[in-house]
Amino acid sequence: MPLDNETLIGVIGAGAMGSGIAQVAAAAGHRVVLGDAAQGATQRAQAKIGKAMDREVAKARMSRNAADEVLSRVEYQWEPLGDDLSAFRHCGLVIEAVVEDIEIKRSIFRRLEGAVSGDAVLATNTSSLSITSLAAACQRSDRVIGLHFFNPAPVMPLVEVVPWVGSDPLVASSAYALMQRWRKTPVLASDTPGFIVNRIARPYYGEAIRMLEERVADVATIDWAMTELGGFRMGPFELMDFIGNDVNFAVTRSVFEAFFYEPRYRPSLTQQRLVEAGFLGKKSGRGYYDYREGVARPEPNRERNLGSLIVERILAMLINEAVDAVFINVASPADIDLAMTSGVNYPKGLLAWANEIGLERVLGWLDRLHGEYGEDRYRPSPLLRRMVRDGRRFFE
Repeated sequence: MPLDNETLIGVIGAGAMGSGIAQVAAAAGHRVVLGDAAQGATQRAQAKIGKAMDREVAKARMSRNAADEVLSRVEYQWEPLGDDLSAFRHCGLVIEAVVEDIEIKRSIFRRLEGAVSGDAVLATNTSSLSITSLAAACQRSDRVIGLHFFNPAPVMPLVEVVPWVGSDPLVASSAYALMQRWRKTPVLASDTPGFIVNRIARPYYGEAIRMLEERVADVATIDWAMTELGGFRMGPFELMDFIGNDVNFAVTRSVFEAFFYEPRYRPSLTQQRLVEAGFLGKKSGRGYYDYREGVARPEPNRERNLGSLIVERILAMLINEAVDAVFINVASPADIDLAMTSGVNYPKGLLAWANEIGLERVLGWLDRLHGEYGEDRYRPSPLLRRMVRDGRRFFE
């Protein structure tokens, strides 16, 4: 099970994520086997990786010879993958990066286990599905692990390393070390819905939509507040339009259902209606914003007191989510802050930000919201209340 520089890497799924992961592995010096069940997918992946290497050469970040060496390390399976996955038989690590459908993934893992050696590591790139459920499809489930890359994989540094309760500790440590050798930023997360980033980030979208529904402010004003006053790179609505409202809504619903309908993650009817209407964001031409030619971008209300209230409300919810992730041992405080800054480019780690603001002040924000609405959505984490009571701070 040890993973070293000579390990042959397999990637199943040649879409945006799979081709990106294959490129990362090849750039790190590994030979890679890349396959997909869809006709023409590997041909498209080859063209995409080739263009990426051309850009590296054009920007003088890589010589032509070095780029060609990277390209030579990827072996493409030109015929669509079927039940026979013997093309991956010599791989020491196979990373599955197909559609977020648990039954499809479980089927792949069952077939893959019969094709590879007994000590090969099987990884999934799922962003929110249960690693335990996927592992249960295998006879040798101890070698299954989650390796959640962020899109685009060659650019984004974060990888969430997610063992499940039955994972061999050597698998987790080997995978973590391998990601470091790939010049990634690995963080260790427990097998809970959404892992670190997709769990903690939910309020960035959900609370913004809630304020829109309450007519606290319009889309442009909330985005302005979070970027200009909050320091975030993209506002919640422009980010949802960039991700795709269908994708964002599906992840929110998945986390909500996986947490047994926890009110903090409740999806929004507003977003559901946009998805039903086909207003998916940039890719469809309309979302929270209208991207059609000739349509002017709405102007925000730049009233700073209103903007500060918007930032306060969303930030309180984000910090509460990060604190609660520490409380239920999703990850360490250091890995939580690292994940949010390197995975979704937050301006500061949320726990360090809470220290800076003052935990008492954050608790006051949440208590006011909880008192006003009377909803569990706004209940403060027990850990936050305990830390305020005991006069503690994170990272002390």
